[in-house]
Amino acid sequence: MLQHRFIDAAKAHPDKLAIVDRTTGRDLSFGRALLAALILARRFRKLERGRIGIMLPTSAGGALAIVGAIFAGRTPVMINYSTGAAKNCLYAQQTCDFRKIITARALLEKTGCKELPDMIFLEDILENLSRFEQLSALLKSKLPSSWLKKLTGSTDLERPAVILFTSGSEKDPKVVQLTQRNLLSNIESFSNMMDIYGMDNILAVLPYFHVFGLTINLWTPLCLGMKAITYSNPLEFKTVAKIIKNDKPSLLVGTPLFLEGYARQSKPGDFESVELTVSGADKCPDSLRKLYREKHGLEIFEGYGTTETSPVISVNPRDANRPGSIGIPIPGTEVKIEKIDTGGECPRGETGKIMVKGQGVMQGYLNDIEETHLRIKSGWYDTGDLGLLDEDGYLWHKGRLKRFIKIGGEMISLVMVEETLNAVTPEEIECCAVELPDAKRGSRIVAVTNAEIDQTEVIKKLTEELPNLALPKKYVIVHEFPRMGSGKTDFRGLTNIVRDLDTAG
Repeated sequence: MLQHRFIDAAKAHPDKLAIVDRTTGRDLSFGRALLAALILARRFRKLERGRIGIMLPTSAGGALAIVGAIFAGRTPVMINYSTGAAKNCLYAQQTCDFRKIITARALLEKTGCKELPDMIFLEDILENLSRFEQLSALLKSKLPSSWLKKLTGSTDLERPAVILFTSGSEKDPKVVQLTQRNLLSNIESFSNMMDIYGMDNILAVLPYFHVFGLTINLWTPLCLGMKAITYSNPLEFKTVAKIIKNDKPSLLVGTPLFLEGYARQSKPGDFESVELTVSGADKCPDSLRKLYREKHGLEIFEGYGTTETSPVISVNPRDANRPGSIGIPIPGTEVKIEKIDTGGECPRGETGKIMVKGQGVMQGYLNDIEETHLRIKSGWYDTGDLGLLDEDGYLWHKGRLKRFIKIGGEMISLVMVEETLNAVTPEEIECCAVELPDAKRGSRIVAVTNAEIDQTEVIKKLTEELPNLALPKKYVIVHEFPRMGSGKTDFRGLTNIVRDLDTAG
């Protein structure tokens, strides 16, 4: 069990730092973290039955609330505060049947979220502890590990460990319930494959409401007894780059957007402590690999995963990196490529749907049997992504099936259009391709950039690279692309902005 692994780490190294919280400036040892989680568990048992909402940033407080919920036998429901906090709180309460949400006033202030009736503030709990509560938790923390484990949750590996929501970048978020077995198998497989057991410091800035942050930045260091260096806002590139320089993490895991931001705000030598850099959640561009190589002498190892697979599906091995690919399946995970039309298995080198099987795959979407049956058949989860396996078993991502559109009877990849746009525009320009309805052809492609471009020159270059049907019919500027919590582009949000501009124009 996740909480039992944490108890083992806390008992083995009570004085070792577990969390260095660079938002508040507070450090927390494993022993103190165990004590605080026990205190919170007692309160949480009285607040809710079954599930409890958690909306907290990546911090010591956020980590303790999640562990406290698990200790209490409650399933933490992780709420995304980056894409409309109040709306997401209400959506989570309605879909997951709970009321109480653990949060912090500073977060509400920062996100502009109004206080909701069922919110409980973590700072109020910690500031109003009775002597009895503190003494009771202290005595429990001194118990032998075997006794303490009996007091902190079930030993059922099929028990829910967390409820997360898919990004909602294309439609309403789906509710993903991951079990103890799902997360533990993913942590073990990723840790073994990437050989991180000898490492001690991990930069932990990814949000806990995102599966990448929850599994790799929260539970992996807690289970392995590593020190996690946390900061609440991964988008503050300059601050995070300074944290990397001063706190010297050995493991750097992030999305391409974040990794690029940190590198650009750093100087050669600032990342000298980093032994391993892993990129996930979005395609890693060649320009980012080049930046890390030239500035810091570091190779980026790209991986691939989904919320429904806890998350890691594949990653490039440290001794056999194949840049451009998304690696080989982690131990215990199977991948096959399925033909889109017939459902048969594709031969090596042929593009089809990426299907995944293994202990990391969720049991299903919460209270959504129909969607579960659509996505999981005979244990195989349909990722909705397209890819191929090469002759050596490396997986190559070829885009999302939903980001293909039909124009004039032909299937056009918006990802292909985007990549071509990026190749023919200056490096600092961000590009995206979105689909808008078209009365004559069904769909049309609109090119979106975050700054002015030389349209005549770009159109000329695109005409040489793309078929006529794939050429954008309009070019618009959106100075700031909407983002998901992981840093990914919010395609649905961006499409809505472009649709409004198109209607207004």
